[in-house]
Amino acid sequence: MALSISAAALLGIIVVALVKGGYVRVGSALACTLFGFTLAATGLAPTINSGLASLAGLISSL
Repeated sequence: MALSISAAALLGIIVVALVKGGYVRVGSALACTLFGFTLAATGLAPTINSGLASLAGLISSL
């Protein structure tokens, strides 16, 4: 749970920085966010979560 909250906060900060920097438009960021919420409601969500957990474990072991 703490990992998903931290990942969401980090990705949110990155998106805001990209929008403010002019690299990404607000509409594109909103479309990607909505796609993420839609993807989270599918059967692929547990696979994505386990992949992110594995990636976080790999990064923390470095």
